[in-house]
Amino acid sequence: MTTFTDSATTALQLIASADAGLLAIVSRSLAVSATACLLACAFGLVAGAWLGAVRFAGRDALLALLNTFLAVPSVVVGLVVYLLLSRSGPLGFLGWLFSFKAMVIAQALLVLPVVTALTRQCVEDAQNRHGEQITSLGAGPLLRSLILAWDERYALLTVLIASFGRAISEVGAVMIVGGNIDGFTRVMTTAIALETSKGDLPLALALGLILLGVVLLLNALVGGLKRWRERQDGAGVSDVVPG
Repeated sequence: MTTFTDSATTALQLIASADAGLLAIVSRSLAVSATACLLACAFGLVAGAWLGAVRFAGRDALLALLNTFLAVPSVVVGLVVYLLLSRSGPLGFLGWLFSFKAMVIAQALLVLPVVTALTRQCVEDAQNRHGEQITSLGAGPLLRSLILAWDERYALLTVLIASFGRAISEVGAVMIVGGNIDGFTRVMTTAIALETSKGDLPLALALGLILLGVVLLLNALVGGLKRWRERQDGAGVSDVVPG
């Protein structure tokens, strides 16, 4: 079975029949990426809001470092986590290498700069619009950061969705630290790479279609959220402007 048509037909049959192996890989992928995004957002939203609202010495250098981390290849992140968690590494005693936890850590570190940078930009834009007014009311740096972040909450939801898309489509880091072990650490991207190299094109194509569907859904959510926010803003303006 080597033709595209045969592979596509079998792939659709695997999806339609809810193949157990297929569903296990998909559910594991969603669980790893969702957990990683929650961890990254727990730190990234706070750090990004603070960077966007507060000015301090060395801020430009810190932002340059943050932007550098945005371009770091995923395999480099995987290598760093591997060295940390390997038996001879400083965290080797945890025994997390080639496990669900190792993949979560790798994806969280990969997504963290994205969440931080996008949050910083959102809050900084809000700071330029409303920062002086909030400061004049007596708000300190921390309170101002929180107020501005809340004001940009819809944009930050878009950041969360984008970070999940970045995590679930990543392959290099999870391949290195997870080991792509069948039934334990195999996720959609690593399974696609493995099954393609083995010649099992139907399974690889089925996983690719599901991954594409997840990405399309995320993009639809971002677009829908943007339109909903525009309607909310328009409703708010119409409430205060006489018709």
